[in-house]
Amino acid sequence: MSHNAFAALGLTRELVQAVAQEGYTRPTPIQEGAIAPVLAGRDLLGCAQTGTGKTAAFVLPLLQRLARSPRTGKIRALVVAPTRELAAQIDERITAYGRHIGLRHSVIYGGVGQRAQEEALRRRPDIVVATPGRLLDLMEQGFANLDGIEILVLDEADRMLDMGFIHDVRRIVAAVPKQRQTLLFSATVPTEIAKLISSVLTDPVRVDIAPEVTTAERVAQCVYFVSKNEKRHLLERLLHEEKAERSIVFTRTKHGANRLAEQLSRGGLRSEAIHGNKSQGARERALEGFRVGTVAVLVATDLAARGIDVDGVSHVFNFDLPNVPESYVHRIGRTGRAGASGRAIAFCDAEERPLLRDIERFVKKPIPVAGHIAAQVAAPTVDGAAAATGGDRAAARPQVAARPQPAARPQAAARPQPAARPQAAAARPQAAAARPQPEAPAGPAAPAAMPGESTRRRRSRRYRGARLY
Repeated sequence: MSHNAFAALGLTRELVQAVAQEGYTRPTPIQEGAIAPVLAGRDLLGCAQTGTGKTAAFVLPLLQRLARSPRTGKIRALVVAPTRELAAQIDERITAYGRHIGLRHSVIYGGVGQRAQEEALRRRPDIVVATPGRLLDLMEQGFANLDGIEILVLDEADRMLDMGFIHDVRRIVAAVPKQRQTLLFSATVPTEIAKLISSVLTDPVRVDIAPEVTTAERVAQCVYFVSKNEKRHLLERLLHEEKAERSIVFTRTKHGANRLAEQLSRGGLRSEAIHGNKSQGARERALEGFRVGTVAVLVATDLAARGIDVDGVSHVFNFDLPNVPESYVHRIGRTGRAGASGRAIAFCDAEERPLLRDIERFVKKPIPVAGHIAAQVAAPTVDGAAAATGGDRAAARPQVAARPQPAARPQAAARPQPAARPQAAAARPQAAAARPQPEAPAGPAAPAAMPGESTRRRRSRRYRGARLY
């Protein structure tokens, strides 16, 4: 059934064999819906999440179409991806699936020297996978010529919009021939992406797979109401209690990712941060360590994590809730892939309550409450504070009501102790009376007051005179 299932989609024996060697036995829904139309030469709009098998959905038919057409000595297929990591992973899939075909391909992205990429383009690859910025640089320098493109793939178009690449993408589209096949993949279709779709696709086949909400429903989710200062202590405790073998922790800022990774590492949890300010080499080392298990916790920002494609992620922690509900679904989609079980644990402080409400409206269900960690509770007491478990939000909230400890403030009303101050005030005249005593000059006698001269000015004149001696 497995080999026949892929062969039934119209794939050649070489590709079916490569897929089997990669360990895949059955096509995913996006592959079933996309491969046949792409093989037929149709434009395609694929609305699918990361982790649904969409990379193979365009790489497999792209390889077959190019293998069956003659080489032209030019770049024949271009895949544009938003991040360096995603571009590298697509190129790896081309290597794996095309092992029996022999097409030349190269990957180009920023963050590394471009000399090797210039040399790769001089060898006239059949397929180029690229990020928008570096591709435009090489085009402007005359190293990348796109006038031979037969197939154009825009992967994760919505993320390219989020990262500000939409204008770069339009410039790239303008540089390729109008007579081409175009495949566009996007998890969401905001207004700007809808405009791009209408301008680059011609009579496309649309394949909608795994709507936003269904991805969220596949993952066991919960939320802890926790003060900002207690988040790290709670995270460390849960990483140990949950026996999380491979976890991704999402933060809102790059600085926050660095700081948290350092703190976790000092606590004995092998952690690395990944974000846009990291060098390409550092990011690749962190990802490789995460894949092979030498790194147990990857602390990431949303944009950097977009290109992470690692199987076996057991836990996703939303250390900071995202400002955009869709990002929450993208985040938790890193776990529970291909039917595997996964856990998504969110931390919510008082300022993030509105963000949590937006997320719950978006996924159309409340997120079960696992516990409430009060701001006053120190790290060792977190165990007791987390006793409020289960999915009943109402049951967990009464603990919040326990906060009115400020009821102790009425004791502050006893402050009328200022009644003791009159004594200090009464003592002051004595001190003031005592002050004139040191005025006996060690130097010359105080000068006589001049007409209209203040006491302070007279004293100043006296001390100026004293400094002359």
